[in-house]
Amino acid sequence: MEAPAISGDRPATIGPGRLILVVGPSGAGKDTLLGLARAACADDSSIVFPRRVVTREASSFEDNEQLSLDGFKQARSQGDFAVDWEAHGHCYALSRAIDDDIRARRTVVANVSRTVVEALRRAYADVVVILITAPAEVLAERLAARARGSDGRLADRLGRAVDDAATAPDVVITNVGSVEQHARELVRVIKGGFEGGKGCVGEAPSSGERQCRSSQR
Repeated sequence: MEAPAISGDRPATIGPGRLILVVGPSGAGKDTLLGLARAACADDSSIVFPRRVVTREASSFEDNEQLSLDGFKQARSQGDFAVDWEAHGHCYALSRAIDDDIRARRTVVANVSRTVVEALRRAYADVVVILITAPAEVLAERLAARARGSDGRLADRLGRAVDDAATAPDVVITNVGSVEQHARELVRVIKGGFEGGKGCVGEAPSSGERQCRSSQR
């Protein structure tokens, strides 16, 4: 597959809706928190959680739309994707339908790779990046317990990093302790509780990021 890509034939920036990008290392619990947030927002038609297109079978950990590698390449060449990327030996994408949602003033919430954050910040008018993370030992424990063969080598997933200032998150959620509380923090941001550094309760590190933290185990 080629490098992470944004589909062509689009305006400089797409709005006025909001694009919420959820990023973080494997084992951080992104899918768990997103699942709880999706349920909490189920009655709000202005909030959309698109299914990712992935060249991997759906599982209890992720409800993705599965495509074969050839099918993925064909869809990509046809311009069916708003963005696509490759990670851990699999190809991932978001349908171009998210552009219509954002133009219709909806909020789109998506789990993406940190490698596409910079391009998405340029392509969309209102982007908020939420980093969901956990201490290294917790990540290792969760990945070992998950033991999903398609995840690839554990060491590779734990060692993966993206060093680029453009990927710096606007909000950090350290997902250790009560998942319900962290899900509420995520929902608060999704529903507009973050406005350029305002409205997200938590510590403000020296980097200027806002952090949502709860009890640590």
